[in-house]
Amino acid sequence: MIPKALLLVSLVLFILYIFESIKPEQKVKIEHGGISQVVEGLKQQGYSVNIIDKYILALLGSPRAGTILFEKDETLSRVVFLYKIANTKPTGIDNNITLIPGETLDIFFENIAKQMNLNKTILMEEYKKQSYYKEAGISPDTYFVNTNMNEKKLIEFLVKQSEEKYKQIATKYFNSYDKDKWQNVLIKASIIQKEAANKQEMPIISSVIDNRISKNMKLQMDGSLNYGIYSHVAVTPERIKNDTTTFNTYKNYGLPKSPICSVSQEAIEAAINPSKTDYLYFVKNKENIHTFTKDFRSHRDAIEKNK
Repeated sequence: MIPKALLLVSLVLFILYIFESIKPEQKVKIEHGGISQVVEGLKQQGYSVNIIDKYILALLGSPRAGTILFEKDETLSRVVFLYKIANTKPTGIDNNITLIPGETLDIFFENIAKQMNLNKTILMEEYKKQSYYKEAGISPDTYFVNTNMNEKKLIEFLVKQSEEKYKQIATKYFNSYDKDKWQNVLIKASIIQKEAANKQEMPIISSVIDNRISKNMKLQMDGSLNYGIYSHVAVTPERIKNDTTTFNTYKNYGLPKSPICSVSQEAIEAAINPSKTDYLYFVKNKENIHTFTKDFRSHRDAIEKNK
C-alpha cells in the first residue's frame, strides 16, 4: 500500500500544479488530431505542458481544432487554461490589426475597414458612442480579432482593451482613473507623440510644453496640426494661417481641447513625468533628432546651423 503521507504529498503537489499561473498569448492555436497532438502543439507554442496535462484535458472536454482568443495580459490557473482549451469553440479565421503610436482614428478606421470589409462611417459612429475620448480612446497595439466581428463588436473590443490598459497606468500614477483628468494626460501625450523623434526625447518635449505654458507662450508645435485626415500631411505656412481649430497651437494658447492621435505608454509617462529643464524651443537637426535651446537667439542659431 502507498503510505498516506506520500498520498497527501502527491495530492498537495497536484493541487499546486493545476493552480499554477499561466499567461497565454492572445491567440492559441489548437492542432487537428487527438489530445496528444493538441498537447504537442501547445508545447511548440512555448507552453510548459506534459503527460499530466494530457489526462487533465481528456477529463475536461474535447478540444476542437482552430484558434482560441484570450484577453490581452490575461493570467489563468493551469486548470482554467486547460478547461478553456478543452471547451472553447474556436474562432473563425482571425485578423491581426495594428494601430501604431501617433496614428489618428481617421486613418486607422480607413485601413481596418478595407482589411475587414467593414464600413468606416459606422466604425466612427460606434467609436463616438462607446468611447469617452474624441481621439486616443484606442491604445496603440496589435489586436487579434475575429473576422466575423461587425463594427459595433470590434469597437467594443478595442475600447474595452484600451480602457483596461488606461486604468492600470492611471492607477499606478494617480491611484484612480478619472476620465476628465486622463483626457488632459492624453492631450499632452498626443502632442509629445507627434513631436518626439524618439522615446528619449519625450520627457524633454513634455518639459518644453510645460515651460512654454508657464510663461504664457503659445506652443507653436507643428505636430498639433497633424490631426484626423491630416495625420501625414506636411504643415505649411498656409495651413497654419487658415486652420481655425483648437489644434492650431500657433493661434491658440495652451493645449488643444482633445487628443490628436493614439499615444504610447512612453508618451503617457512622459506627459505625467516631464524632465526638469529650462528649454523653450527645439528644432530638428541633421541627425533627425531635435536640438533643444533655452532662448530664441540660441534657437535661431540652431535653425541656421541645421538648414
